[in-house]
Amino acid sequence: DVSFDESVKLFSKKYLQDQRIAPQVGSKCRDCEFHTGPDDEAAGLKSGFFECWNEVFGFSKEELAKQNILDLWNLRARDGYIQSGKVRFEDISEADLAPKKTKNDEKEGLTTPQRQWMQVTKALNGDSSYFIDRDNLRKEMESWRFPLHFIDFETATPAIPFNRGLKPYEGIAFQFSHHIVHENGLIEHAGEFLNTEPGVFPNFEFIRALKRELENDAGRVFRYAAHENSYVNQIFRQLSESTVEIPDRLELMEFIKTISTSTGDQAEKWKGERDMIDLLELVKRFYYDPVMRGSNSIKYVLPAILNSSERLRLKYSEPVYGAADGIKSLNFNDWKWVQFENGAVKDPYKLLPKMFADVSEDDLESFAEDEIRDGGAAMTAYTRLQFEDLTDYQRTEIRGALL
Repeated sequence: DVSFDESVKLFSKKYLQDQRIAPQVGSKCRDCEFHTGPDDEAAGLKSGFFECWNEVFGFSKEELAKQNILDLWNLRARDGYIQSGKVRFEDISEADLAPKKTKNDEKEGLTTPQRQWMQVTKALNGDSSYFIDRDNLRKEMESWRFPLHFIDFETATPAIPFNRGLKPYEGIAFQFSHHIVHENGLIEHAGEFLNTEPGVFPNFEFIRALKRELENDAGRVFRYAAHENSYVNQIFRQLSESTVEIPDRLELMEFIKTISTSTGDQAEKWKGERDMIDLLELVKRFYYDPVMRGSNSIKYVLPAILNSSERLRLKYSEPVYGAADGIKSLNFNDWKWVQFENGAVKDPYKLLPKMFADVSEDDLESFAEDEIRDGGAAMTAYTRLQFEDLTDYQRTEIRGALL
C-alpha cells in the first residue's frame, strides 16, 4: 500500500512516460465502471475492464460476455479464487463449492453452495431453464394468511440533514406503496404515502399512514430484502428517543413490533406475529433463472419471471393495470406492464413515463432527471424537492413521477 501523495507521484510519472500501470485484478473488478457498449466501441472507445482482464488472464471479449467468477453469487472467497487463477466457470469444481447439505442446514430449499453450483453447471451446459422448488415453495405459501400485503419504501439518507435534530445520514422514509392480493385472486393498489413538503420530517406520519393501511386485518405482509425492516426499526428508535410530544408514540411503537423483527442494534428484542416475509429469501431458497446471472436484485428477478411465464406475459401485455374491470391502480389508467423488444419482455422500469413531457429542454431550468425508475433516482428527486428552489410546475411533475 502507498499513501495518497505517493500514488499521485506514481500516476504522474507513468503518465509522463506513457507507461501502462500493471493491473491488479480482484473482487473489486465487480464494481468497475470502465465498460463499453456497442455504441462506445463503434466510436473507437476502449473498455478498461477488458484491457485489464485480457492482460492478466488472456480473456477475449467473447469470453468476458460469459459468466465468470465475478458473477458467481454470494462468493465470500472470490479474491482467493482469482489469485489462484480460477476465474472461468470451467476452472471451478463441485468440490470447490461443496454444495451438499449438512445437518446445520435447517431451512428447506437451496443452500448457498447448492445455488452457486447450479449457477455454474447451468452456465457450462448452456441450460437456460429455470429452477423452482415447487413442493417447498407451495408448503411455504400454504402458511400465508390472506389478504397478502405487499409494501415498498422509498427513503433517503442525506449527509446534510433536512430537519433540525437529525444526524448526518439519518434515514428519512418519504414514500411507500401498498398493494393487496386477496384470496380470490383480486389484486389492488390499495394505498400510498408521499411527503414532498420541504422542511417536514415525514417518518412519524409515514408510520401512521402505514399502520392505517395494515391494521384492518391479520393478513401477512411482504417486503423484498431487509430495507423495510431496517427502516421501521429506525423509526421505532426515533420514536423512543424523540423529545417532541407524540400522543400515539407507544401505539406506533407497538405496531412496528407486530410487523418486524428487531435489528441487532435494538436494546429490546422482538419478532412480530406478522413479521414481514422477505420475498428475496424465498427467491434464494426456491427459485433460480440463468438470465439473472447470479443476481437476486428484483430488477433482474422480475424480467426473468416475466420472460419465463406465459401466463404473466399474456395477462400484463393487456391494459389491465388501472382498468375499470382489471387491477385497481391509484396512478395509472389502462397500463400495459409487459411490452416486447426483440422478442423479449422490456424492462418494466423503463416503461415509466417521462417527466416534463410537454416542455422544451430550455424551459426545464437544468433539471436533468426526466425519469424516476429506481430508489436512487427517487432519493435524488426527493432531495431536490427539499433543497432547491423549484417552480410549482416542477414540483408537481416530480411528485407525479415519484407516484
